[in-house]
This record gives sequence, structure tokens and C-alpha cells, in this order.
Amino acid sequence: MQLERKLVSKKDLKALGVPYSFAHIARLEEAGKFPQRIRLGACRVAWRYQDILNWIEERALCTQLQR
Repeated sequence: MQLERKLVSKKDLKALGVPYSFAHIARLEEAGKFPQRIRLGACRVAWRYQDILNWIEERALCTQLQR
């Protein structure tokens, strides 16, 4: 599967190392500090895999620059 088309569920976020609660993720999204979700149905959302990886890398880079 092409990475740019892969989607990540809420459960997958934890597996990828995103340590936040779903409520906090929603607040970060609202503030423009987390990738926007894609609504797949009435009760199902997901995020683009590459967007999440990029977000994690940005956090790691910011941490390194602060040292």
C-alpha cells in the first residue's frame, strides 16, 4: 500500500507513539497543532499516516533544537 494513502485510526495513533488522549488530540486539531482528521463515516475518523509521521518528526526536531 502506498504510504500517502494509508490511514491511521485512533487506536493506531497510540501504537505510533502519540501519547495524548483523544480529547487532547481534538484540542490540538482545533488549535491547528495536529493534523486534521478525515471523517470516514458517522462514527469513524482517521488521519493520513504520512501527516502523523511528519507531525512526530516535527516534535522530535523541535526537542533537539531546544537542547
